[in-house]
Amino acid sequence: MTTERRWNGWGDASVHEELKPEARAFLAQAIGEGQPPSDATFAAALAQVDAQPSRLPPHPLVDTRAETRLRASFGQSMHDWLRLRFGVLGRVTDGVAFPSSSAEVRALLTWAREQGVQVLPSGGATSVAGHLTPVGAAPVLTLNMGRMMRLLDLDPVAQLARFEAGVAGPDLEAQLRAHGFTLGHFPQSFELSTLGGWVVTRSSGQQSARYGRIEQLFAGGTLQTPEREWTLPTFPASAAGPDLREWVLGSEGRIGVLTEASVRVTRAPVAERFVGIFFPDWASGLAAVRRLGQARLGLSMLRLANPAETFTTLQMAGHAGAIRWLERYLSLNGAGEGKCLLFAGFTGASAGAVRSMQRAAAAIWQEHGGVSTGTVLGRKWAQRRFANVYLRNALWDAGYAVDTMETACDWPRVDAMVHALETAGRGALARHGERTHCYTHLSHVYAQGSSVYSTFVYRIGADYDSALARWQSLKTAVGDAIVAQGGTITHQHGVGKDHARWLAAEKGATGMSAIAAMVREFDPQGVMARGNLLGDIE
Repeated sequence: MTTERRWNGWGDASVHEELKPEARAFLAQAIGEGQPPSDATFAAALAQVDAQPSRLPPHPLVDTRAETRLRASFGQSMHDWLRLRFGVLGRVTDGVAFPSSSAEVRALLTWAREQGVQVLPSGGATSVAGHLTPVGAAPVLTLNMGRMMRLLDLDPVAQLARFEAGVAGPDLEAQLRAHGFTLGHFPQSFELSTLGGWVVTRSSGQQSARYGRIEQLFAGGTLQTPEREWTLPTFPASAAGPDLREWVLGSEGRIGVLTEASVRVTRAPVAERFVGIFFPDWASGLAAVRRLGQARLGLSMLRLANPAETFTTLQMAGHAGAIRWLERYLSLNGAGEGKCLLFAGFTGASAGAVRSMQRAAAAIWQEHGGVSTGTVLGRKWAQRRFANVYLRNALWDAGYAVDTMETACDWPRVDAMVHALETAGRGALARHGERTHCYTHLSHVYAQGSSVYSTFVYRIGADYDSALARWQSLKTAVGDAIVAQGGTITHQHGVGKDHARWLAAEKGATGMSAIAAMVREFDPQGVMARGNLLGDIE
């Protein structure tokens, strides 16, 4: 799928979301009137790039034009947004290559090693963890994989598909659906992010309860390291020592460039529905999703919003009359103030299988006071599952920043984790004399525990320095809270540079030494993605 990307925000430049009047009024009451800053112009940004002449020697595959370099130097982290919107770009990449084959990637890596050039692989540039920020003193080449998007082989017997790793979500699914298959990996960034990016950041799709996270889907592939090509064969299972696929999963560009990936696919589903269920309170909803996750019924999705997120969803939806009717109906059925909204996904090979699955799940949620509202809300969620992120652009235009932090922990820690993240976020902004509106949902539920995904909306700030200070305070406070509560620093966004400071708390000294040793083995001259994972930015 090819679109013109917005240069200083999210997604397709032709898509414009507007905040509904109800949403503006709600935010003004919750955190204050937004004060939209003046965005830097595209021309001013290009001038800053022109002021940093490329330090790369000429190469026929490398583009050093200012606009190409500007568009390749930023992802979607809040720091990326602040630099672009306020026109404080800082360091940009020295050039961009768009290889169309593994052979071209191999040639570019050899050239980069010989020339002392750093290489930053890039897929859909949707990173919210600072993966694409150039660091260090060496010239930097961004390797954009977007032209490598073909389905190379499909084995319908083994249900394996081999793709070039630069294929974006819609193109991947279209090629599979033509043969009656699906990968079923649908992160919120699905429309823009790529298969290679999913693998090297350990991505999780919205329906991973059915299809699996990317580590269950990734069967093997080909990695181009700075030194050589490395191919991982596919097996249904193996007891032959450590699983070397794990060295590629979550490697975040540090050991090479994934050029081909074999993935486990399934037949496209025949029937699917998403149902909205309201619970009287957070404790009831939490108990219900834990039981649903541990019952292993085969649901494709469980997504539970806490009271604050449920309230926000209803307040910002518009359609005030319909929402009032819904509120009355829920109140009569025991789900009044403090209620929580669960979206449950049912996906199967037949309509009968989906109905059977829903009956089994309903028996559990009804024990906890769950009130089903059918598929009306579920259909609306499914229609906008990849569009809601465009509200980030609309919020900025209204003077508000929105950032997210996410983790995962075992069930006994979930409730305390939610409280700790929201408390830390509020406290961080309070130190700047500001309020933040925060809310949380459990986006992925497991038998062992759950992800915890918190959103923070706050006023941007009048200038770059104040905006950066607010975001850094928020990021630091919430990251520290995650570690203090025993959670992973990231369930689905990756480490990049933004989360690198907290990785050692999870891996320990021995683990960090092992990761560094792995990087040295694959990349002894330090060519690849400096700063990601290890935080080695000098």
